[in-house]
Amino acid sequence: MARTPTTFDPFNAVAEPKRRQLIQAMGAEELSVNEIVERLGWNQPSVSKHLGVLKQVELVEERRVGRRRLYRVNAERLKPIFDWVTPFERMWSERFERLDNVLEKMKKEK
Repeated sequence: MARTPTTFDPFNAVAEPKRRQLIQAMGAEELSVNEIVERLGWNQPSVSKHLGVLKQVELVEERRVGRRRLYRVNAERLKPIFDWVTPFERMWSERFERLDNVLEKMKKEK
């Protein structure tokens, strides 16, 4: 079965570790390419390439101010990913709670 092209699917776009790192580095801020380059320590062509993919799937928005281009994360487009991950977060939280209970019980028995 053929994979959905990265340029159409936010899930495929964030499957690439560098793009996840880029999104995380941007956070809630609006940054220029140069600010992202400085923050991540990557070269400019690499940042531009990954921003291009993230723009195509609308995970990043671009705003022009004169000659500058500013980028920010489109959190609304991340929501399907968040919704998909949330049940797993609950599962792990419940498991850690059970582990905490077992450890507390073991401490009391000592």
